[in-house]
Amino acid sequence: MSSLADSRAALPRIAWIGLGIMGSPMSENLLKAGYAVTGFTLEQDKLDRLAAAGGSAAGSIAEAVADADVVITMVPASPQVEAIAYGPDGILENARPGALLIDMSSITPQTSVDLAKNAADKGVRVLDAPVSGGEAGAVEAVLSIMVGGEQEVFDEALPILEALGKTIVLCGPHGSGQTVKAANQLIVAVNIQACAEAVVFLEKSGVNLKAALDVLNGGLAGSTVLTRKKDNFLNRDFKPGFRIDLHHKDMGIVTDAARNVGASLPVGAVVAQLVASLRAQGDGGLDHSALLRAVERLSGEPVA
Repeated sequence: MSSLADSRAALPRIAWIGLGIMGSPMSENLLKAGYAVTGFTLEQDKLDRLAAAGGSAAGSIAEAVADADVVITMVPASPQVEAIAYGPDGILENARPGALLIDMSSITPQTSVDLAKNAADKGVRVLDAPVSGGEAGAVEAVLSIMVGGEQEVFDEALPILEALGKTIVLCGPHGSGQTVKAANQLIVAVNIQACAEAVVFLEKSGVNLKAALDVLNGGLAGSTVLTRKKDNFLNRDFKPGFRIDLHHKDMGIVTDAARNVGASLPVGAVVAQLVASLRAQGDGGLDHSALLRAVERLSGEPVA
């Protein structure tokens, strides 16, 4: 047996469910860190990509999780998490007792609380661990990971999470990771909207946009959002790193959660409507930096 095979045998065996824009590079980072990863997703090309990177492709969720020590899920929303977790073909019925389920999807806090409770009945431990950083953060393994669950379980999962991200924090009990992620998505959406409005203002004023964004990003107006999305704005490149459709879902999560706890989000509510309007215009499949297109429409600018 090779030294690589020896190291993989000593590490937890991982099942990865959901190999999309985020899931594929994240699973590949685990392979690079020496973990054995068996994946399942609905798209054959994504399974082929995992296999080419050194992972194993499974034909079903049940097959993927049967021998796994750790199951990681990365799917779009609460309905998909419930679909893969529950039922005779789902994770909870087929994972071995004692397994650890790390859900890295962005879903409602209540869905995470319910999942942890139902998993405990099956002897499966759970962490909710949504991420921020987009496709680039996933590829570079510098994601921010917000975790909800028990300290002991978090400590066990930390080496795996360290192969995926840079800032990894236990935020509280089950559902806390999702609550913090909802706040993250609120801040990101408002930040992108502000940047988009500034871009249109600057362009209509005849200022050199690249120079303006460079100097703005060096001062108090600078942000990770502006750093990551500056080229999207400059080049009108809205290839999805994080789709408007998903941010629309997340703005629904944060506005609903805020209502439940009695928090007022006046600016967030406006931006949620702007995200919804962009989606209604047919731009749901574009990157969330395409909020620029909504500002352009409102400002009477032609939108290609």
